[in-house]
Amino acid sequence: MNSDPENGGCKGGGGDIARQIEVEADIDTAMSFTKTYQTPQREKVYSNWESMVLAYQSLGVVYGDLGTSPVNVFSATSFTNLSEDDLLGTLSLIIWTLTSLVLVKYVFIVLHANDHGEGGTFAIYSYICRHIHFNTKFTIHNTKLQPDSAMAYYTGGGHSPLSTRAKNFLERSSSAQNFLTVIVLLGTCMVIGDGALTPATCALQGIQSRSSKITQDHVVWISVVLLVALFVFQRCGTSKVSFLFSPIMLIWFATNVSIGVYNIFKYDPSILKAVSPHYIVKFFMANGKTAWDLLGAVFLSITGAEAMFTDLGHFNKRAIQLGFSLVVYPSLIVTYAGETAYLVKHPENITDAYYSSLPNPVYWPMFVISTLAAVVASQSMISACFSIVKQSLALGCFPRVNIIHTSSNHQGQVYSPEINTILLILTVALVVGFKGGVELANAYGVVVIWVMMITTFLTSLVMLVIWKTNVVAVLGFLVPYVLMEGAFMTSLLRKIPQGGWVPFAISVLFMTVMMSWTYGRSKKTTYEAENKMSVTELDEALSSIYRTPGVCLFFTDLVHGLPPIIRRYIHHMNSVREIMVVVTIRTLPIKTVSAEERLHVGKLGRNGVYQCLIQFGYKDAEDIDGAKYTDHIAAKLLELTDDNSEKHKIRSSMQKGIEFVTGRTILKANKKSDMLSRFTIDYMYRFLQKNSMPAFSTVRTPSNATLQVGMLYEI
Repeated sequence: MNSDPENGGCKGGGGDIARQIEVEADIDTAMSFTKTYQTPQREKVYSNWESMVLAYQSLGVVYGDLGTSPVNVFSATSFTNLSEDDLLGTLSLIIWTLTSLVLVKYVFIVLHANDHGEGGTFAIYSYICRHIHFNTKFTIHNTKLQPDSAMAYYTGGGHSPLSTRAKNFLERSSSAQNFLTVIVLLGTCMVIGDGALTPATCALQGIQSRSSKITQDHVVWISVVLLVALFVFQRCGTSKVSFLFSPIMLIWFATNVSIGVYNIFKYDPSILKAVSPHYIVKFFMANGKTAWDLLGAVFLSITGAEAMFTDLGHFNKRAIQLGFSLVVYPSLIVTYAGETAYLVKHPENITDAYYSSLPNPVYWPMFVISTLAAVVASQSMISACFSIVKQSLALGCFPRVNIIHTSSNHQGQVYSPEINTILLILTVALVVGFKGGVELANAYGVVVIWVMMITTFLTSLVMLVIWKTNVVAVLGFLVPYVLMEGAFMTSLLRKIPQGGWVPFAISVLFMTVMMSWTYGRSKKTTYEAENKMSVTELDEALSSIYRTPGVCLFFTDLVHGLPPIIRRYIHHMNSVREIMVVVTIRTLPIKTVSAEERLHVGKLGRNGVYQCLIQFGYKDAEDIDGAKYTDHIAAKLLELTDDNSEKHKIRSSMQKGIEFVTGRTILKANKKSDMLSRFTIDYMYRFLQKNSMPAFSTVRTPSNATLQVGMLYEI
């Protein structure tokens, strides 16, 4: 039989030895799947009107957290005996922090470091992965194949001498790759912690009351009730309430601007001179250490800015830029100026500056609006947390949890019951444990500054390696922002005893989980690669056993070769279906895989064994109907061969029944492993594996036609 060698077959007349060498080479490179790569897809071009509409919609999803920051910035300060110069210096710090760290850094620079319209820590990581080949054993789900670079969403390009040297260093240095992986995981843990801290912080902000009969304990328990209702409602999906978000935030920004302008003209119109940065210098010279400590409170004015990048995939870059530049930025500046003008006349009310600055006739309407805005802020970060956990799952660095797509139109709208429960428990514990908003605000600031610093580092790497930016420009971005963010970090770290330890505790918890899972997965992949079954061994094993009529689909996550569990299956069953298809489900570190590139097949050996590769991007819905995909696989197999007898065998086997086989492996550390490795593998990873979703939970197969094969890996 003659088959196209690119399809995994053999060359006619080449001899068995030559043919076997070719097949072995095909197994180790990419299974020689049939592939006609498309040119990289261009991002959609939006009209000005479309961008304006998206900018309006972004107000309710992206800017809820950032927009509600004026409620707690001044109340988080510890100033006493305030002077007008102190307030001018504080306002100037807020203005220039918003301008430099949000407007310049995020809006004009970081938003460009996106992965085909997707933002966030994992998006930058996948963007880098498309240009740097990771070969370390400890990495995030490294299953890159040789032809991947030709796929849509994979991009290439030339390199400058400096970027080439940096790229070569990263590809040669396993330590650098491991460091990059660790900081990506750290950024993810911080975002998850953000999802717990944001609702806890906002819950206490929106339920303020002037009645002396309502104690702080009453406020706490009302907050708990609202939080429980908020998290219970998550199962309905963000689409059910998202149409309310943008009007709420637009009203919030508009009313804050109106009140801000009123306060400026009523109390101190000269407050606008704080736009001059020389007031910052005067402030630090006059207050010294006290001014340095104030940086922690000032930083709260930009909490939520990271959501502009994390939620980028829901909109587009232009919409985010328009929304912030035209609405959010001027609104925040006027709101803070209005609060400051009020405090010039009433400095004693700094602990409740926002609500105290509200005119009496509009207090209760603003109470309602602020409560709704707080819910919007909470919802946006909870949804972002679900999305980033989904991306973590797709890249293989988080224990498998249930992911439910709540919208048929927007794949990015997902819900995870397990993560929702964890966030609820953490949030309620934080609200009950910290009865004052200052402690929660301190904790929240530490989370955000870590995420921003990680983003700064990753963006600098993108500028150097991918954008081929001049090293002077890279340093011009990296050094100033490291210094600015480092200054905020040192101020926030000083507040660890007052609540700053919380994000570290949450991060350590999730980091331990993610590191243990990633380490166990990497050890499992290494073991399978070292003990994989060769094509020669497969042919010999199949030549001496009975071939049962029908089709067997064997699911495995090993991309390069045949896992050892197939050897175990053949040895103990002593029979294999006439047609056996080894199915690998692979998630790529890219946004999405087009329908034409999703399913590929190739032939293994000469005994009716085939390989099938099913590919997804980290934003794709991995919902696989086993019966439906079997028909697609059979169609691909028929296209693969020109031999009529082989086609007849495939068709007849399909009619005689289909068997689905999944493997379940248990890891055990060998005696040579050190104590930490044994604890991680035998206890941490095994506990996580036991309590996580099955490896192929996204595959829906008939229970009466599904078989699970187990095997112990001693590593």
